[in-house]
Amino acid sequence: MSTSKPVEWVSALIERFEDQLPIKCGELTNQMRLNLEQNKECLIALSRFKFSLVINGLTDILKTIDNTRYGGFDQEKNIYESYLIVLDAVEQCLANTKDLSTSRLHEAIYVNKLLPVVCKLLNVPGDGITVQHVRQLASNVLFALSVNNFSTLFSKVVSRLECLIATGDETYEAGDLDLIQHMNVDMLKLTRLLNEEVQKWRLLKKIHHTELVKSVEKAIWNWLDTYPEEFTDLQKRPNAELSDNCEKLFELLDSFGEANRRKVQYVWPLQMMLLVLCPIILEELVYALEKGGPCSAEHLRKRNCIDTLKRQLHTQVLGKQHSAGGTESAAVVTFVKLCKVATYINNKDSNNVLFVLVQSVIGDLKLILFNPLRPFSRGQDKINSDLELMIEFFLACLRLNPHNNEVLRICLNLSSPAMFHYVLVKALYRIITQKRLAWWPQIDIVYSRAGELRNMFTDTVNKVSESSTFSTTTSNI
Repeated sequence: MSTSKPVEWVSALIERFEDQLPIKCGELTNQMRLNLEQNKECLIALSRFKFSLVINGLTDILKTIDNTRYGGFDQEKNIYESYLIVLDAVEQCLANTKDLSTSRLHEAIYVNKLLPVVCKLLNVPGDGITVQHVRQLASNVLFALSVNNFSTLFSKVVSRLECLIATGDETYEAGDLDLIQHMNVDMLKLTRLLNEEVQKWRLLKKIHHTELVKSVEKAIWNWLDTYPEEFTDLQKRPNAELSDNCEKLFELLDSFGEANRRKVQYVWPLQMMLLVLCPIILEELVYALEKGGPCSAEHLRKRNCIDTLKRQLHTQVLGKQHSAGGTESAAVVTFVKLCKVATYINNKDSNNVLFVLVQSVIGDLKLILFNPLRPFSRGQDKINSDLELMIEFFLACLRLNPHNNEVLRICLNLSSPAMFHYVLVKALYRIITQKRLAWWPQIDIVYSRAGELRNMFTDTVNKVSESSTFSTTTSNI
């Protein structure tokens, strides 16, 4: 084939790639999978020079998959596997693009073409592992897309906010607001995002506030994971504009939470994250709470917020919680996230005020989340969320104090609940597989407990294989 016809060459390669997908040829053999992988790698390499052609072709394939009718379990499996293969190719093309010849017009065309297809996959129904993987890859694609096209995606968010304000219809879908939690944002972009939310907040209907709160909190975590060095620098050199927007949003959230107590499970975690982004203010608040120092009038509501959270946490320690999903549980979630964010600061920086606040609550969190006599639960419908919360707290404890981890000892105890053993295994797996910061401990921190780990595995296998009374929940774990 002549290389003087790049359009025909790319089209032929994309057509061949599509014909090799499971939606076209069914379950893949090892050789078929190898051939498909080779074509995918070729497309990724080609995208560095013919980006628009490749990305538009892959988008058309995603549309074809979307239009494929479900015809039983095998066909459903082939559809989802095809999604995974193509989304992975799209993500890698976006991440590796170096084609400077792509014009603004072509960028706008492929972004507007790709966005609706990928956004639809963010909400694909189902709880299976494959479906979850599809949603995660769709999120990854949006994240990669936003690196070079942030303004386009941000404009869609702003347009959606303005539409919600203009219509005044509470049933109007939030739509593109979901993009917030999937975008690549550095500190400058995060500040811009917070400023936009502050300006639009009072004009929005309350029903849309909750989605906005969840999306902004996720955006902050994305920033921490992607630009941890900016967060480290922020502790030494606070950003006045960021702090100003965080303060304003905190006040808006405070009023929203007071008027909607059922929403504090979303409001409190974001409020805590906003305070963490204001190190000067946080220092004053912690000094006032822990040392009895003065607190300026303008920060009294912030101090009272933290104080309320700490009292709610202690209420749960005493076993006086009023409801499984009440404010006490919201306080637990909030402080677990505080412990997690503290791990993004080098634990050698012992003077950081964040560690002082963490130390004031970490004992209560251990008693609530890892009490063998009263395992933590917010109800059967939230078991997966509870396990995720415990895993995050376990990791935070290990990273904050690697050589004196009481939670590790509790989880290794054979008489502890099976969910504790599950949390331990999942946490150790994340230590091995997840991207880590320089001061986070590596897996060799638990090598000395290898014998106890083997005993735990053996004990669990024996219980599952020998006991017919082993609960369904425990067996699933």
